[in-house]
Amino acid sequence: MCRWLAYSGSRVGLDDLLYKPVNSLVMQSKHSRLGVETTNGDGFGVGWYGNDPIPGVYYSTEPAWHDRNLRELSSHASAERVFAHIRATTGTAVQQTNCHPFRYGRWLWMHNGLIANFPTVKRDLALAVDPALFPLIEGSTDSELFFYLALTFGLQQDPRAAVATAVELIEGTGRRHGIEHPLQMTVATTNGEATWAFRYSSEGHSRTLFHNTDVATLRVQYPDNPMLHGLSDDTRIVVSEPLGDLQGAWQEIPESTCVVVQGGEADLFPFVPAPG
Repeated sequence: MCRWLAYSGSRVGLDDLLYKPVNSLVMQSKHSRLGVETTNGDGFGVGWYGNDPIPGVYYSTEPAWHDRNLRELSSHASAERVFAHIRATTGTAVQQTNCHPFRYGRWLWMHNGLIANFPTVKRDLALAVDPALFPLIEGSTDSELFFYLALTFGLQQDPRAAVATAVELIEGTGRRHGIEHPLQMTVATTNGEATWAFRYSSEGHSRTLFHNTDVATLRVQYPDNPMLHGLSDDTRIVVSEPLGDLQGAWQEIPESTCVVVQGGEADLFPFVPAPG
């Protein structure tokens, strides 16, 4: 399906996230170790926060490993909060408006997974989007529609509750259409100040998701590792699969969990759909 990362912490060059790690996101676009597909070549997107509260975004339909402009941008741009996503389409077109992360105001959103039998449930779900938001949907993916459902249900005020309500609607709609497992998701969203990441699926067998071990702890364990000394103590990375093989550096996020990253804290909460 897809691979993604959500970074926050000390200012970092985009190439330090996208190219330099042993299992970087660009490497995963060709050789994913834990994804459903080994190759994720149906486009790429990166969002980052600079001096403006509205994040910058870059999208391409090129495979990440083949995009010269992405390499050039990554060697010059840096940020303290970065979202990046490599896409493997589940059936919708390969086009820039279908690339993640999606943006609404200061919010970014990205998704790995799918709404099952999306063409069957698409109309019902689209009608639930706030009419004021609906014209802003640019692409044709289930992921973008999911984002606008969450916005409709109050993402900007309470992300955990809004995503739970959107998931309840998606599952309820799918099951009315006879779909046994309507949703598979790892999702990340941010307003530039905090990140919320979710691991959930209707079948209880979700796509992989990890977060890094506390950097201060890793420095004690690996005092001679120069990479760790370049990171601030509040550095947090949530990823579809680890960026490297450093023993103890990555913790798997449990099923049906929401991770809230703010400051240097990464707090885990149970995640269940809102009651219908």
